[in-house]
Amino acid sequence: MDLFEYARSMNADKEAPLASRLRPRTLEEVVGQQHIIGKGKLLYRAIKADKLGSVIFYGPPGTGKTTLAKVIANTTSAAFTQINATSAGKKDMEDVVKTAKDHLGMYGKRTILFVDEIHRFNKGQQDYLLPFVEDGTVILIGATTENPYFEVNGALISRSIIFELKPLEKAEIRELINRALTDEERGMGLYRPYIDEDAADFLADIAGGDARSALNAIELAVLTTPPEADGRIHITLEVASECIQKRVVRYDKTGDNHYDTISAFIKSMRGSDPDAAVYYLAKMLYAGEDIRFISRRIMICASEDVGNADPQALQVAAAAAQAIERIGMPEAQLILAQAALYVATAPKSNSATNAIFEAMEAVKSGRATIPAYLQDAHYPGAEKLGHGIGYEYAHDFPKHFSKQRYLPEELGDAKFYRTSGNGYEKVIQQYLDWIHED
Repeated sequence: MDLFEYARSMNADKEAPLASRLRPRTLEEVVGQQHIIGKGKLLYRAIKADKLGSVIFYGPPGTGKTTLAKVIANTTSAAFTQINATSAGKKDMEDVVKTAKDHLGMYGKRTILFVDEIHRFNKGQQDYLLPFVEDGTVILIGATTENPYFEVNGALISRSIIFELKPLEKAEIRELINRALTDEERGMGLYRPYIDEDAADFLADIAGGDARSALNAIELAVLTTPPEADGRIHITLEVASECIQKRVVRYDKTGDNHYDTISAFIKSMRGSDPDAAVYYLAKMLYAGEDIRFISRRIMICASEDVGNADPQALQVAAAAAQAIERIGMPEAQLILAQAALYVATAPKSNSATNAIFEAMEAVKSGRATIPAYLQDAHYPGAEKLGHGIGYEYAHDFPKHFSKQRYLPEELGDAKFYRTSGNGYEKVIQQYLDWIHED
C-alpha cells in the first residue's frame, strides 16, 4: 500500500456511514445474537479459539451478519478476504483462490473468504467454490438475507454450519443508539447530541430489529439538526420521525392508547364494519404492535362474537395465528387483514358465549347430580351401583335422537344455548326443532 492508498483508506474510515464506523471490533462489543455468540456457545468458542469452519449467516438486514464477519477478521490469524456476490465475477474468485493457495503453500496460513449476499451467486459460481471449500483452501463465510436451504448450493450447505440471526430487541437497539450518541471516536459524541426518551423509544421500536436503520436515522438527525443556544443538538420525537421517514403514531403499547385501539378493533369486527376493523388493524401494525397479540384477539372475537353463526371464522382465525408465526412481518399483515375482514363480515352470534357463562353460573350456584344412566359404566362394579343402566343409545332411535333427559334433575328445564337465528345457527335451530318434533 503506497502513501496515497493509505490516505484514501484513512479518509474512507472517517467518512464512512455511522453504522459502518460503529461496527463492533470484538465479540464483546457485539450487541444482540446471544443465542449464537453468548459465552460458551459454539460460534463464540470457535471464534475465540480461531478454529472456525465454513459458516453461513442467515437473517434480516441490519442484524449483524457483516459485523460478525468483521469481528472474525479482527480476531483470526488467517488471511481474510471479502467479496460481494452482487458484483464479483469468476475472475475475482479465481484471484482469491490463487492467493489462498499461495498463503497456504508458502506460509501455512489459512484464508477466510467472506461472501456477502451469497444467494446472489448463480449455481455455476457456487459450484466453482465447492472443491476449494471442501479441501480447505478457503474457509467460507457466507451472508444472506434469504433462506440458504433454498438459495445456496446443497453441497455448500452440507459443508457449512448455518447460524440464523434474529432481529435485535428494542432494548438492544436502544443500547446502540446510546453508544452512537456518546462515542466520540467513532460515533457522534463530538456533536454533544442528546435525545428525548420518547424519540429513542420510537426509533428503537420502528427500526423493527434493524440496527442499521436506527443508526442511519441517528446520523441524519445529528447532521441536519441545528444546535441549540448551548451548542448541543437536541433530537426530539418530531426530528426522529422525519429522519426515519415514518410518521409518529401516538400509540403506547402499555398505555391507554393501546387498549383504546384494540378495543375499537374488536368492536368494529363485532359490529360488522370491515373498513373500521382494517383501519384499526393498520394503526396497530404501523405502530409496531405484537402480531401475536392481534391474532389472539381475532381468534377470541371469532368465537365470542361469531360463534356458530359461522363456525369457519374460528378456523380462519386459528389458521392465521399459525401462519403469522411461520411467516412474520411484513407479509403477516396480509394474513391478519384476511382474518380480521372474515370475522368482521361473518354473521354474528354470542349464543355460545352466553351459554357457557350461564352454565358456569349454574355450576357455581349449587350441587347437581349427574343422572346414574349417564355415568361411566366401563369399570368393574359400576353396574352394581346402577351406573349406565337405562341409558338410551341415540343411534338406536329414529333421527339418531333419544328424548332421554341429559341435564341433572336439579336444573329442571334450564336452557343455556339459545340460537341467534343468524347464519349457520339457522341450520342448527332447524335441526334442533326437527329432532324434537313429536
